[in-house]
Amino acid sequence: MARQTFKIEGLAELDEALSELPKATARNVLLRTLKEQGEPIRADGERNAPRDEGGLKASYTVGTKLSRRQKSMNRKESDVEVYIGPGPAAKGVQTEFGNAHQAAQPHLRPAFDANVMKVLNGIKDSLAGQIDKARQRLARKAERLAAKIAAGK
Repeated sequence: MARQTFKIEGLAELDEALSELPKATARNVLLRTLKEQGEPIRADGERNAPRDEGGLKASYTVGTKLSRRQKSMNRKESDVEVYIGPGPAAKGVQTEFGNAHQAAQPHLRPAFDANVMKVLNGIKDSLAGQIDKARQRLARKAERLAAKIAAGK
């Protein structure tokens, strides 16, 4: 499996800001951001998918779940991972790359190539906003808790 590497500046500061949040909150902030920003790739992949029978178009998702087979083939590299593409049916792979009986009809790769930089920059921008919102929620929660403790005395 070929890997691509991208360099985005400014993520170190965001990572530091995430580390200041409680672990569960940081995880939820990352999940929310990645799912939101992965949507353009999902939408283009679905739009590019051929209209054959079998529901390939309808199976496109942005999510955290993989099939048992996909899990066995995937090496987890991060605490938070989001997957974009068609469901686990073999039809998606066969259509994307082709086989001895059918020509390739790429749908996910062109969607990825067309949107990758937009998505990566969107993650950086959106993550900063999501971190600020999480901080504000935590501050409001702390205020409510302090008021509740003060009222109890």
